[in-house]
Amino acid sequence: HTSAGRIPTDQGYRHFVDSLDAVKPLSAPERRAIERVLSGAVDLDDVIARAVRALAQITQQAAVVQYPSLQRVSLRHIELIPSGAGRVILVIITEAGRVEQRTLALARDVDAEDLASLGRCLNAELTGLRLADLALPLASLAEAAPARLHEVLDVVGTAITEALRADAEERLVMAGAAHLSRHSVDFARSISPVLDALEEQVVLLRLLAAMQDGVSVSIGEENPYEELSEASVVSSTYDVAEQSVARVGVIGPTRMDYPGTMAAVYAISRYLSDILSNR
Repeated sequence: HTSAGRIPTDQGYRHFVDSLDAVKPLSAPERRAIERVLSGAVDLDDVIARAVRALAQITQQAAVVQYPSLQRVSLRHIELIPSGAGRVILVIITEAGRVEQRTLALARDVDAEDLASLGRCLNAELTGLRLADLALPLASLAEAAPARLHEVLDVVGTAITEALRADAEERLVMAGAAHLSRHSVDFARSISPVLDALEEQVVLLRLLAAMQDGVSVSIGEENPYEELSEASVVSSTYDVAEQSVARVGVIGPTRMDYPGTMAAVYAISRYLSDILSNR
């Protein structure tokens, strides 16, 4: 308490956070505000952008929302579209609504009817599987397919592998960094290292990846990066079709409203789970 004459230590904040019995629910106005912001979203990019803005607005801190990982999500649909001589457009749509598109170069043209038939076969066999688990089913399909379609299946498998490899550089969206300037007095040394860390997506992604499932709090020197030794990170996983796929989080000074921030982070994660699982 401020009347004690000093700011609590990281250990003091940790004791307080660990003593919380449960994440308190948001107030009715806060819930309505989130529903109002997220209800009009038209696609995945819009959902993520609206969610991070809502979280930053509610907490008055810097907020981050990670895109669903292709490694973890399941396949909803594959489309093969002929695109001129020796070209096929591969469209991958995930259960989270994420769309990946690749242009495939083939040694020879493939009949449009063959492509349509192959697309139906791929969807019948692969829909509902995680993208990271498609290699073996694709190999089985290639063995059973006519020789004229082997090249297409081989190129499709390579394109999916490359998409997953590219996804290793996962991305997130941030909002509300300017809010931290209002809390600059809460950073004993300087707010600059925190702002510098927020500009490095790799740092934030690694930090989120190291946090525990569910609602998790990392306080001050518990953070593995010195730039964030005066900051706290509150994050939570969100799910698509009951599979944890990514995280949302808030970064602010160690002297923050932990119960309120944890409630907001958890609420946004649940809204994301519901919206993306029902798209």
